[in-house]
Amino acid sequence: MPQRHAPRHPYGLGAPAAVLLLVTLTVLAVGLAAWHWYESVVPMSAERVEVRVPAGASARAIARQLRAAGVKVHEDGFVAVARLTDATLRLRAGRYEFERGMTLHQIIDKLARGEVLRERLTLVEGWTVRDLRAALAAASELRQDSVGLDDRALLKAIGATEAHPEGLFAPDTYLYDPGSSDLDLLQQAYRMQAQRLAAAWESRAPQLPYKSPYDALIMASIVEKETGQAAERAQIAGVFVNRLRRNMLLQTDPTVIYGLGSRFDGNLRKRDLLADGPYNTYTRAGLPPTPIALPGRAAIEAALQPAETRALYFVARGDGTSQFSETLQQHNRAVARYQLGRGGR
Repeated sequence: MPQRHAPRHPYGLGAPAAVLLLVTLTVLAVGLAAWHWYESVVPMSAERVEVRVPAGASARAIARQLRAAGVKVHEDGFVAVARLTDATLRLRAGRYEFERGMTLHQIIDKLARGEVLRERLTLVEGWTVRDLRAALAAASELRQDSVGLDDRALLKAIGATEAHPEGLFAPDTYLYDPGSSDLDLLQQAYRMQAQRLAAAWESRAPQLPYKSPYDALIMASIVEKETGQAAERAQIAGVFVNRLRRNMLLQTDPTVIYGLGSRFDGNLRKRDLLADGPYNTYTRAGLPPTPIALPGRAAIEAALQPAETRALYFVARGDGTSQFSETLQQHNRAVARYQLGRGGR
């Protein structure tokens, strides 16, 4: 009976050797392709492209995110190079900026080293603490350590000694690293406001009717809410300082609105002005017990360097500016002209 032989490879190789050769050639081909991708410049839709990489995204998901944003990486190439460079598990979440002319290995290296853009949050002049906390909660890249803390616990957590948080945080734009604590940002804003207030207090005008820097901060918050034009801050502060010196009621709407809180529906009524409360400066003399907003540096400086004026009243003209008056008779005429049917100061 004739003896059977194992089939021969056409080039004289046995089956195991042929498989090994095939695998070797495949690996070599993938390696050459990966090297090509590794060194290739990635096309981009603009000179600079921002991309936000979500937490927990796989290498392939990141490649798709890059492509969607305008960084036209080859999806398979990205995955292959990430694997060959052992970067797959080191690609970090965050917001990145990539520039035209970058190669694939430069992009992957940037992601692996976590060279993220710093995030930013702007605290706006005139915001209340409620507005501030809403902005913190909406900042997805911040670690939300203040959630669940009431005002007193929040102040304690940032090392503040005051009893009420309103007005204590400096309006400005703050940069922070993704994943950092919202308490760190609040502490930075608190210290900046304290520094601004201390500096302005040291250079304050003489004989101001304030017992403490905190009184000046309260006044600054009122000036912030009453100012329509930046150039009028000092003059508005001068009016309120004059009224304090004469023991006149401040009669400023923003304090009443602040006291109403969530009950304010956008329409300030006569009954609101008559309803007594700690923030109603139509019924109570002097300053309210706390600031009513976050005053900026300019408002603080205006409160401590008010304009020298004889005016005791002002009314909005309707174009963002105010009409200032020295007497009630003048003021009533201004009200009749600019805001007929509305009360004035």
